[in-house]
Formats: sequence, structure tokens, C-alpha cells
Amino acid sequence: MNSRAEGDCPTAPEQAKQRLPREVWLLAGANVAVALGFGVVAPVLPQYARHFGVSISAATFVITAFALMRLCAAPPAGWLVQRLGERRVYISGLLIVALSTAVCAFAQTYWQLLLFRSIGGMGSAMFTVSALGLMIRISPPEARGRVAGLFSSGFLIGSVGGPVLGSLTAGFGLAAPFVIYGAALMVAAAVVFLGLRNSALAAPAADEEAPVSIRVVLRHRAYRAALLSNFATGWSVFGLRIALVPLLVMEVFNHGPGIAGLVLAVFAIGNISVVIPSGYLSDRIGRRKLLIVGLTVSAVSTIFVGFTISLPIFLAVAYVTGAATGIFISPQQAAVADIIGNKARGGTAVATFQMMADLGAIVGSLVVGRVAQHASFGWAFTVSGAILGVAAVGWIFAPETRPRTFAAHTQARPLGPAAGGEVP
Repeated sequence: MNSRAEGDCPTAPEQAKQRLPREVWLLAGANVAVALGFGVVAPVLPQYARHFGVSISAATFVITAFALMRLCAAPPAGWLVQRLGERRVYISGLLIVALSTAVCAFAQTYWQLLLFRSIGGMGSAMFTVSALGLMIRISPPEARGRVAGLFSSGFLIGSVGGPVLGSLTAGFGLAAPFVIYGAALMVAAAVVFLGLRNSALAAPAADEEAPVSIRVVLRHRAYRAALLSNFATGWSVFGLRIALVPLLVMEVFNHGPGIAGLVLAVFAIGNISVVIPSGYLSDRIGRRKLLIVGLTVSAVSTIFVGFTISLPIFLAVAYVTGAATGIFISPQQAAVADIIGNKARGGTAVATFQMMADLGAIVGSLVVGRVAQHASFGWAFTVSGAILGVAAVGWIFAPETRPRTFAAHTQARPLGPAAGGEVP
């Protein structure tokens, strides 16, 4: 994988000059396309479901069904990665999402739309699990943080631009965004297939080790801490912000969807502005410190958001909260890559990690909604901040994962079975 001898340690200038593999940029570009397409569909999906004459609850369940199928399909997706490899599952997942999304435009009933979106959730799980597995496989050990930052930023950039593009394409009719998204994913699948077809980095290594089982990685305190922090990520980023922030903006500040969209964009901009620098920094100083700091700041700022009554201050705190999330996202993914290593397939371990974010999003959206309804918005944000705080504590008791060959001046021990690290 890496031409540098295992015992050598690159200096800081060498790390700065080192170019990332071409495959990293290819996957980051694909992430932008996927997130852009999802953002194109998201604004019109509830309206599209409503035009079949169903209730608001039924319309929103189309979105819930997609998330539930992602959660249920993650373990089988991990199993497929273990046996077929990341590339095959990645391309297959993209194609399933592309086709299932395109046929949504031709749905004749609500139940057909629900079926197609559910199938899309299965494909999304396959794509997400295998994409993270590919990121781990192609990441040079000394640049895992940087790669994780680029990997995450691709989704974030697409998430910001997608709703804007979606509002424009909606003018062509409610069905148009589904066709556009499906076509875009077909193109992305073809580009990734051709780009990775002859890639030595994405292919199984000659010295590939046995697959890493979930039982093995669960013995590592750092992996268990990563599961908890990813649950908190899903809870706060998707469960809280997407489900509750728009309602808070409308009911507390008396502003419409436009300002709600602006607030969500500020969260995302804060995230984007920090996620890549944080990934680079984690390659230099380690993952654990940034995870503790990011989760702690995110916990405090999330609680503060819930009690803010001034819109300008709310926007400022939203940026800080988004930036705090950006601090720990890249190190968190890099830590999982450290644990699994890039010489073994870790499909089930990656799937379990991804499932925690989906589980956090589903549970979080249900809990914060109930708390806000029966108590207040402030209490809903306080509960969410507490979840982030617990995740920060989890990392306080977890060891550093950055490979010691790239941090010879520290006592950090690699954790991955491939790296020969100890099991804490």
C-alpha cells in the first residue's frame, strides 16, 4: 500500500507535500454528486407523496421508511462487503439507488412510491458502508485524517448545494428531480467503476489479512467510543437539527422555511470550514484530543442554541456548533480506519459503525420531538447536548489510535489487528 518502510516516520514537511491517491478525489467527487442529488429530491419528496392524496404523516413516513431500511440493510451490506469486496458493493449500491429513485418519477400510487424509496434505502446502506470501507482501504496510514476530511466534505458540499438546485429543478415538475438524481447517480456509478477498475489501492492487497469481525473490534475501547460518538452524531446532526431546528425557527423566531434553510446552511458552513483542517491536524497530533474537544464544545453550544432568543446570536452559535461538529467528524472516521487497518476487510465493523449514526438519527428525532412537545425546545437541546457530553467522556477513557510509526515521539499504540496493536 505504501512505499515507505513500516518503521520510517515522515517528517511534517513530507506529510505536507505528500499527494493523496487519485482514488481519494474520485470518491470525494462521487460523494458530492450523491449528496447533491439527495438535496435535489429532499425538498419535493413530501409534496410528491402528498399529491397521491395521503395525510401529512403518511407523506413524512416516506422519509422515515428510507432511514429505517438503511438501518436494517446495514448488517447485510457489511456481510456483502466481507465476501464480495468494497468496489462491487459500492457500484451495486449506487445503481440500486439510481434506478429506484428514477422510477419514483413514474410511481402511480403512494404504495409504489413507498416501495421504491424503501429499495433506495437498501441501496443507500450498501453504498454508505462500502464507501467508508473503500475510504479506509485507500487511505495512507499517515494521511487518514486528511482523507476522512475530504470524504466528509464531499457530502457536506453536496448537502449545502443540493436544496438550492432542488428548488430550481422543482420548476420542471415534482417528478423531474427524481429523474435528474437517478441520471446523475448512473453517471457517478460509471465514473467510479472506470476509475477504480484498475486501481491497485482499491483492490485486495497481496498480503491482505483475514476479515476483521465485529467481535474483534468490540474489544477495543476506542471502537466502542467511536460507536457512541457516531450515535451522538446521528442524534445531533440529523435527529436534532433536521427535525427540530426548522420548527424552532418558525415557532420561536416567527420566521418561515427560508430562514430555517439559512440556519441549516450556517450549521453546514461551520462544519465545512473546519472538517478538512481538523482531519489534517488529527494526522499530526492524534484523534483523541480533537474528538474530546469537538464533542465537548458541540455539547455546550447545542445546549446554548436551545435557549437563544435572538436570531443573530442564534446564527452565530449555529456556526460554532457546526464547526465543533467538524472538529470531531474527521478524527472519528480516521480512528475507525486506524482500528480496522487497510489490509483487511472490515465490512461488519464498518456497517455497525454506520448503523449507530442511523440509529441516533431515528431515536433522536423521536425523542427531541416528544421532549419539545411536552417540555420545551430548551430541554430538547439540553438532552441532545448531554448525549454529546457522554460521548466526549467515552473518548476520555479511550486510547489514542493514530499509528505510532507516524508519531514516534509519542507513546501512542496502534489498535488495528493489522497493525499488531494491543487490545485495551
